[in-house]
Order: sequence, then C-alpha cells, then structure tokens
Amino acid sequence: MNVRRRLIPALATAAVTALGLTTLSACSTESAAAGGTDTFDVVASFYPMTFLAQRIGGSHVRVTSLTQPGQEPHDLEISAKQTARLQQADAVLYLSNLQPSVDDAVAQSGVRTKIDAASLTPLEKHGNEVGGHAASHDRSGNGETSGLDPHVWLDPVKYAQVAEGVGRAFAKADPDHAADYEKNTAALVKRLDGLNRRFEDGLAHTRSKVFITTHAAFGYLAERYGLTEEAVNGLDPESEPSAARVRALEAMAKADGVTTVFYETLVSDKTARTVASDAGLRTDVLDPIEGITAKSRGTDYFSVQEANLEALRRALGAR
Repeated sequence: MNVRRRLIPALATAAVTALGLTTLSACSTESAAAGGTDTFDVVASFYPMTFLAQRIGGSHVRVTSLTQPGQEPHDLEISAKQTARLQQADAVLYLSNLQPSVDDAVAQSGVRTKIDAASLTPLEKHGNEVGGHAASHDRSGNGETSGLDPHVWLDPVKYAQVAEGVGRAFAKADPDHAADYEKNTAALVKRLDGLNRRFEDGLAHTRSKVFITTHAAFGYLAERYGLTEEAVNGLDPESEPSAARVRALEAMAKADGVTTVFYETLVSDKTARTVASDAGLRTDVLDPIEGITAKSRGTDYFSVQEANLEALRRALGAR
C-alpha cells in the first residue's frame, strides 16, 4: 500500500494568509464594549473551537459552546434558546460544513464578528481515501467546498494556523485587549509546535504506516506524519460494515502489518469490535477530540492528543 502524503506548498501558505485577511476584513472594528459589557462574548460551535476561544481570549472573553460535553457534534440541532444566545454574542467561532445547523444559524444571525475556522487553513478532499466521510458531511451544495475534510484540528500544524487566524480576529474585534490576544495566541502556537515535533519524532520509525479507524477523521494527521488511514465505513462509526469491506480490511491488515482497529469515545465500539474479531486484531481508542467527557483519555486537547500519539505508537510498532 502506498502511503499518501501531500505537503502544503508555498502557494497554499500564501492562500492561508489571504484567506485570513479576508476573514478579518469582515470583522467589526468596534470594541467588545459594543455589547454593553467589558467582556468579549464568544459563542463557539464545538470543543475544538471552544478550546481555541478560551486559550486565546483568556480572562477577556466569555465563551459559550453550542455542543455540550458528550454530545455528538455532527448531530447537533440548535435550540431556540441557543439561537437567541448566538444573536446576542459579540463573535461566533465555528467550522463550516461540519455542523449544518450551526452554518444555517450563523448565516441568519446578525453577529458582528463571524470567524469560520475553515477559511483559516487550506482544506483537502479525503473522501476517496477514507471512505467518503468528508463528502457525506457536506450539505452545502457549494462546488468549491464539497467533499472537503473539516477535521483540521487533529493536525497540530493546521490547528496552529487556525489559532493564528482566530487571534487576529479577536484582536481586530476587541482592540482594547489586542496585546493579550496576541500574547496568548503566540503561547498556544508554541505549544502546538511542540506537539507537532513530538508526533514527528514519535511516529518517525514504525513497523507499519497504516491504521484502521471506524471514524474517518484522521486524514490530515495521517498525511502530516506519513501514515495512511483506512476507515471502516466513513461517516457513521456505529454502522455495520459490509462483508466485502471486512474481507478487504483483513487482506490489508495482513499485507501492511496492521494490529489495531481504532474507535472513538463518543460512540459505541460495536463496529470496531466486530471488524477486529473477524480480522483477528485488537481494539483501542483514537479520539477525534470532538468533545471532552469522563471517558476521554485526558482533560483537554493537548492531553488527549498525547494519548492519541501513544495509541498510534503502540498500534504501529514504534521503535
């Protein structure tokens, strides 16, 4: 099996800058005081966006998450109360084409500062590689974004690019605290750079480069570190795989030295155990970090990513 890894060229980096500037140009230049308080009021769509808002905003922001801990973010339907809360916010931080109900609510809202994380780093199509998961997510009908994988936060490098864009947006929308937002962003990016180096070092020498997941969320992470993700069934990690797919996974596992089928914490492990049993493989958790619960192997993004790294090292036979 060929390991597919596309590196982001210089032109893509330039595109990120341009996209970031375009996003910021839509931000209000008014201070957070426009909302009638000294606190910058941010609504975030789900955990990875909430984490960024809290780390970058610090004590200057009040962050409300639309997705509760333990709730599957893809299935979110926004309530009337949440819609009203969104309308009152100074800013909304979301990732388009991941949660259709959020996209609709943001489009219809009058929020002054709308920060779309998907505009802050280049997105790629992973559908053909990982079972069509990203294409199944997209309901926009937009030919330019159709089929693009939204799971950018699982790649520390791309997540850092998003963080930088969020920091710029916060500084522009709430200039009274711009210096603190810039400082907090720099500290967060530094930690993400360190996490990226640990992944690079930890996955540099492994017996296998292929891993199996029930949820096709790890395409960016796989490409970043020279790995290949094979998803059982793409979008629905709880659905029953076809007999043909199980046979194909068995053959691939033997050919590529795969030892483990990964599942996630927010859904049942039934599919993973079915495939693993049929193929004579182990099961383990690889967390897409869409929410933090008592079942998570960590209390925040960084600790769960460290647990993901160790799980991958075990499964791939790192030396």
